[in-house]
Amino acid sequence: MPLDKKKIKEELEKERDILLEEMKDMGKLNPETGEWEATPEEQDIPEADQNDMADRFSNFEEKSSMIRDLGARLNNILRALKGVNRESFGKCEVCKKPIEAARLAANPAARTCKEHLNS
Repeated sequence: MPLDKKKIKEELEKERDILLEEMKDMGKLNPETGEWEATPEEQDIPEADQNDMADRFSNFEEKSSMIRDLGARLNNILRALKGVNRESFGKCEVCKKPIEAARLAANPAARTCKEHLNS
C-alpha cells in the first residue's frame, strides 16, 4: 500500500504546531542563534530568599531540559516536512527499505525502520 503523504504531512504539521505551542510556554526562540531558550519564571516579590531562588533555578533547569528535548523533536519534524515529497521519504536511511507503516503512523518523522531504530 503506498504512503499517504498528504495524511503524513498533516500529522507532521499538527505535531509541529503542538510542539511550538508547548515551547512558547517555556521559552523563546533566540533570533541570533535559531535555538530555543528557556525563560526564567517571573519573580513577583523583590527580595526572594535562598529557597525561592533555588526553586526558580530548579524550575529553569527543568524548562531548559524540556526545551532541548522538544527542540530535538521539532527539528526532526521540520526535517520530515521538508522531505515528505521526496521519493526517499518513508525509506530507512540505513537499509533504504520502506519503513513499516505502523512505525510511520506512530512517528511520521521516523527516519529508520524498526530493525535500524538504534543505528
